[in-house]
Amino acid sequence: MQKYIDKINTLIESFPYIKEFYGKTFVIKYGGNAMIDENLKKQFAKDMVLLKYVGINPVIVHGGGPQIDSILKKVGKESRFEKGLRVTDEETMYYVEMVLTGHVNKEIVNNISLAGGKAVGLAGKDGNLILAEKLYHVENGEKTDIGLVGDVKKINTGIVSALESERYIPVIAPVGVDENGKTYNINADTVAGKVAEALKAEKLILLTDIEGVKCEGKLQSSLTISDVKKYISEGIISKGMIPKTECCISALNGGTGKTHIIDGRVEHAVLLEIFTDAGIGTEIIR
Repeated sequence: MQKYIDKINTLIESFPYIKEFYGKTFVIKYGGNAMIDENLKKQFAKDMVLLKYVGINPVIVHGGGPQIDSILKKVGKESRFEKGLRVTDEETMYYVEMVLTGHVNKEIVNNISLAGGKAVGLAGKDGNLILAEKLYHVENGEKTDIGLVGDVKKINTGIVSALESERYIPVIAPVGVDENGKTYNINADTVAGKVAEALKAEKLILLTDIEGVKCEGKLQSSLTISDVKKYISEGIISKGMIPKTECCISALNGGTGKTHIIDGRVEHAVLLEIFTDAGIGTEIIR
């Protein structure tokens, strides 16, 4: 009997959070091992469906770097990067778009459907969702052209809001289009942050392959914007964590309630963050 009582206590613990977040929008950047491990993929889909059923509106923005690397390797094309940005010529862009919108996006949509939910896959061209502009790599004042790599100029939220109102879960591939119809590859963290800003989301949650932000080996459960800036200047936050934390800062400044960097290798990571008192990972707040 005790194990059933424990289950009920877990539900009771989650009740205040369900009440607080009912009707709110959460933008979730889905990436890392959570997109590769078969068990984690299925659990993530179930978690998104559960959120929808308890009245929370998840909006998923996904990456797909390993899948892009794999297809490029198969066709004999080298993957090149500049400070974490994929150098994207016309041929590479063809494969990027094919993988992100044609394979990864549809797999996520299908997993959500199999879990009992309703999802619709989107990219920048759908409803003019992601208006992009060309992004250059700049270092020491030198500007380098890295091809069809873009930044977000504007997010048009109409199609996302329409889908939310019809009980669909939007699944967004980070491919944008400029005013001339040219397609651009955009960093998924950047897209997630800008979508969260545009929707004035309650939360932005980034799934990663690390526990969160650490200082001297200790996980930092909560940081302010000023803490993050200090840690970056001191080199405590470095490499790939810099764009993730900067994305969180931008989202907060744009009106997002809270941001979280959590370990997507943990089963039900999103639910643990949202519905338990302890939470996991690092929250970044104003």
